[in-house]
Amino acid sequence: MAELDRACEPAAKGEPIREGKYLTFVLGLEEYGIGIRKVKEIIGMLPITPVPRTPEHLKGVINLRGKVIPVVDLGVKFGMKEKEYSERTCIIVVEVRGSSGPVLMGIVVDAVSEVLNIRKTDIEDPPTFWGKGDPGYILGLAKTGKTLKILLDIDRVFPPEGNSLLEKNGTRRDGPALAG
Repeated sequence: MAELDRACEPAAKGEPIREGKYLTFVLGLEEYGIGIRKVKEIIGMLPITPVPRTPEHLKGVINLRGKVIPVVDLGVKFGMKEKEYSERTCIIVVEVRGSSGPVLMGIVVDAVSEVLNIRKTDIEDPPTFWGKGDPGYILGLAKTGKTLKILLDIDRVFPPEGNSLLEKNGTRRDGPALAG
């Protein structure tokens, strides 16, 4: 059972352990999964305060119980067309690696599906057809019934070297890091 709780933790060789519990969610027509240990909470949509001169996928920040947290539209980050939010749209608050420690951030998804225990035998390696354009943030493809879920390494979706803006406008685990 302890093995199931280790989703996305580094293995001895530096490779993430892919087997474990994943929160699955929908973006567009696809289903994705994030290791449950990276998920801090799921909230409904809140008013998002835009931050000037930020990338299109960075929607702004929210005030979550006194903490300022940056919010990214994950679909837009992945190159999908921006769309209207629905009653099922929600924000998943995750913890990602920042250059100076863990950073809390929100990711907007179309809908949350379920938490799944995914076995090693149900995970295929990501396709290699990307060549030099390999995004590197796909841990694998999980076969669940007749569907595939794309398992994400959320730390690679938002690498520490790209999180300086998030750290300036976000919340580190040790408290606010808001630039004045």
